[in-house]
Amino acid sequence: MSVANPRQSFLNPTIPFAGTILGGLQPGEMVLIQGAVLSDADRFQVDLTCGSSTKPRADIAFHFNPRFRKSPCIVCNSLQQERWGKEEIHYQMPLQQGAAFEIIILVQKDMFKVAVNGAHLLEYKYRLDLRRVDTIGVSGKVKVQAIGFIPGSTSVQTPPSSVVTKGSESNAVFSESGDLSLPYKGRLLRGLSAGNTITIKGHISLYPHSFTVNLRISNTEDIALHLNPRLKASVFIRNSFLDDSWGPEENALSGAFPFLPGEYFEMIIRCDAHLFKVAVNGVHLLDYKHRVQDVSCIDELEILGDLQLLDIKLW
Repeated sequence: MSVANPRQSFLNPTIPFAGTILGGLQPGEMVLIQGAVLSDADRFQVDLTCGSSTKPRADIAFHFNPRFRKSPCIVCNSLQQERWGKEEIHYQMPLQQGAAFEIIILVQKDMFKVAVNGAHLLEYKYRLDLRRVDTIGVSGKVKVQAIGFIPGSTSVQTPPSSVVTKGSESNAVFSESGDLSLPYKGRLLRGLSAGNTITIKGHISLYPHSFTVNLRISNTEDIALHLNPRLKASVFIRNSFLDDSWGPEENALSGAFPFLPGEYFEMIIRCDAHLFKVAVNGVHLLDYKHRVQDVSCIDELEILGDLQLLDIKLW
């Protein structure tokens, strides 16, 4: 999972799949689905349903149905008393046959908002009472690694001199400058711990050279994790600066170099017990073993370079 603490999750479910949503859905929550479209896929679907009955068929509050043949599109609809309503068809198609994806369904008071691979895709206004939804179903030509239900969290109101971008008051990212302008420096109030996830969203400049994300140790020059995508060379450098010297560079990736001039990106850095995991646009790219063993002393986030910073969250 790319989010540290889902209240409920399903890992590697067999498709077709139907699972009970404990406690139903609440406004502010997110449904996170990570998986891959099969290479021969014609379609698949994600359904948020009111029960799991097949005869008669349970009502479907939200039917999300990517279709890949002829004119690729995503069809959204609702089923009430075994009758489909009016289709809402979206021709923007960020999902591809054979490609990994991350779908986030944000539950709001009056609609679902859907993002795919970090980019907003569509909105769907409720046709059924959200309180009736208690089941998630997935079927079709798709493989799912994880489904997670992420509780909503409220932003903490703070004086203008500091900005809480996400999290609780005791474990949040505070901007020293009060905004997201670069160079950005943020304080992790309690340091990092295993299970924490930092999400960084930004836009790459049109004519970029590189940008840098550093996880630092305050009151020292030490950098526990140095992430440095170099766009002209399409190389993603990782390293640590400890005891006044750089260590051995790492640059191998498990996927293609993901950053493009002028494009939006979402980078997720997860701190596990022995390593960092980094994903970009929903695709896992690399592991980086800790060179600083006590991660709780990592308490500064620094970002600089050829990008516009849009959002930072700490989970």
